[in-house]
Amino acid sequence: MKTYQKLLMIVAALSLGLLFMFPMWKIYLKAPQYPEGLELHIWVNKLGGSSESVLQNFNILNHYIGMEPIHAESFAELKFMPYIVIAFMVTGVLVALIGKRKLVLGWSVLLMVAGAAGILDFYLWLVKFGTNLDPMAAIKVPGMTYIPPLLGNKVLLNFEALSLPALGSLGIFLAIVLAGLSYYFSLKNKSDKKISMPKHVVIS
Repeated sequence: MKTYQKLLMIVAALSLGLLFMFPMWKIYLKAPQYPEGLELHIWVNKLGGSSESVLQNFNILNHYIGMEPIHAESFAELKFMPYIVIAFMVTGVLVALIGKRKLVLGWSVLLMVAGAAGILDFYLWLVKFGTNLDPMAAIKVPGMTYIPPLLGNKVLLNFEALSLPALGSLGIFLAIVLAGLSYYFSLKNKSDKKISMPKHVVIS
C-alpha cells in the first residue's frame, strides 16, 4: 500500500473517535406536557439529553403508559461498547502500518458487521421497552404498543417520536468509507501495475 492509502486508513480508524465526542443517536419526543419537546441522546457509553432533566422527564412520560424506567445501568452494552470502539481504532491504525490490502478489507467488513449488530441491538431495546408494559399503567389501550421508530417519525397516541442518527454515527460512516477508499485505491494500483508491465517478446 502507498503512503496516502495508509493515511486514509489511519484517518478511517481515528474517525471512530467521534463516537466519544458526540451522541450516536437522538430521539425527540413531543407530548402535550412538553410542547417544546424532549431530546434524548444515546452515546457509546452513556445516556443523556439536551438538559439534565431530559431522562427524568422521559421516565415520567413512560410511567403513564407502563414503560420501564430508562437508566444507563440497565444497558450492559454501554459498558463494553467503548472498548470495542477503542479496539477498532487501535487495530485500524495497526492495519494501516502493516499495509496489507486484505487486512484493510477484513477490518472494514468487521466494522460493518459490528455496526449492523449495534443497530439490531438498538431496535431490540426499542421493542423491549415498547412492548413490556405494566398492566397497572395509568394509560392503557388494549393491544397498543409503544415502540419508538428506529429511524424516522412515528405517532404513539398523543406522543410524537422522531429518531435520527447523530454526529457520532458519522464517525462509523467515515471509517467505512475511508477504509473502503484505501482498499479500492490499493486494488486499483495493483491492476494498473499488471497492465503497465511490459510483455516479453520471444523471437524464434
